[in-house]
Amino acid sequence: MLYIGQYNTLKVLRSTSVGLFLSDDENNEVLLPKNFVTDEMEIDSILTVFLFLDHEERITATTEKPYIELYSFAYLKCVDITAIGAFLDWGLQKHLFCPFKEQKQKMEIGKNYIVYLYLDDFTQRLVASAKYEKFIEKDKILLNINQEVEILVAQSTPLGLNVIINETYLGLIFKNNIHKNLQFGDKCKAYVKLIRDDGKIDIRLEKDGIDKIYDHNDLILNFLKLNKGFIPLNDSSSPDEIKNLLGISKRNFKQSCGNLYKMKKISFVNNGISLN
Repeated sequence: MLYIGQYNTLKVLRSTSVGLFLSDDENNEVLLPKNFVTDEMEIDSILTVFLFLDHEERITATTEKPYIELYSFAYLKCVDITAIGAFLDWGLQKHLFCPFKEQKQKMEIGKNYIVYLYLDDFTQRLVASAKYEKFIEKDKILLNINQEVEILVAQSTPLGLNVIINETYLGLIFKNNIHKNLQFGDKCKAYVKLIRDDGKIDIRLEKDGIDKIYDHNDLILNFLKLNKGFIPLNDSSSPDEIKNLLGISKRNFKQSCGNLYKMKKISFVNNGISLN
């Protein structure tokens, strides 16, 4: 079966003047247009391609890498507005459609928006929705405390940052837990801090306990190695100086430096720390 909006692993069936025809195990065929064909693609070769609908609504293969896949979220730029809705740049030659009914507010050309990609049941077309909250799982929270997750920064609130967790849940990073510069659309690893009785999820950017200390130890040691064994930071450095250079809080910096000093891996010098 062919799956649009997703990557498919297909076999090269035959070559034509318009491109290569690929086939799945059920002998369903799809065209890979000739502008994506390379000399290495031979008959019976196995290719991984992304499937979408072209301008004539035909299932088509591409070797381009989209910024978003089916049933996932991404931060995409609006590149066109028409009478029926907005079109977003998702990394393919044909832009992604976001109808007016799926926009929180009227989209503007040049601005980015968090959207969810789904398959419209009626038209069987790929559609983006900026009303991403309705695609969030709220009932079955299959996460554990301290579990490592991937987050997508979605929205700023008075309490902190709303983030999408593992393409499934909505979480919050409180302001006092944000120790590095995060922008809308950023993706990074994070950790589950708390799952509340009402299903709300608190997220932290750093590991808890001893694992966090060791992670910061490695960060400081690697930075020292990349900077000729010296970091111009010490106990007198401001929290902003430490955050801007290493991306961690002053408390965590001091804790890890003390740990590394006890292990005799660093020395304290007048204007910073040096690698032993």
